[in-house]
Amino acid sequence: MSARALVTFLAVLAVVGLLGFGLLSKGEAKIAVGEPVPDRELPVLDGEGKGSIADYRGEWVLVNLWASWCIPCRKEAPVLERFSRRYRDRGLTVLGVNVQDNSEDALAFLRSYRTTYPQLRSIGSERSAAFGSTGVPENFLVDPRGRLALIWRGPVDDRFLDERVVPIIEGRR
Repeated sequence: MSARALVTFLAVLAVVGLLGFGLLSKGEAKIAVGEPVPDRELPVLDGEGKGSIADYRGEWVLVNLWASWCIPCRKEAPVLERFSRRYRDRGLTVLGVNVQDNSEDALAFLRSYRTTYPQLRSIGSERSAAFGSTGVPENFLVDPRGRLALIWRGPVDDRFLDERVVPIIEGRR
């Protein structure tokens, strides 16, 4: 192999390596369990006021990043609604954060699934980036002190909530 061919091969290999590293590290968690939750004030999805995770300090908060166009989010919405109703009087709030979506579609989604738990709206992808999100849905359990207790990148179902979330909020794990 000539020197020129070797240099070209090494250059292509370096580019492929950098692209591979970029793809593997894309969405890598910028947060970890035990760390303070990335928080900021966001508009309430219906346009009336602002809110943040800190508004629920002293309670457990299950933060759900979702979008109306997300098929798994549609399956997860009734599960989260049932969970919210079951635990809202026990010191837990489910808090939806609509991301990468438009308000009209998001509000139609909430009406369709009769979702009653609080909903905030992230403009653009800033909240997704802050949570190291790789897509939607994603769920983050925040303890009463504002620290992450659980990160789940994907949809939740009743079994997951009962086996992974409930033991944490009830102090069994």
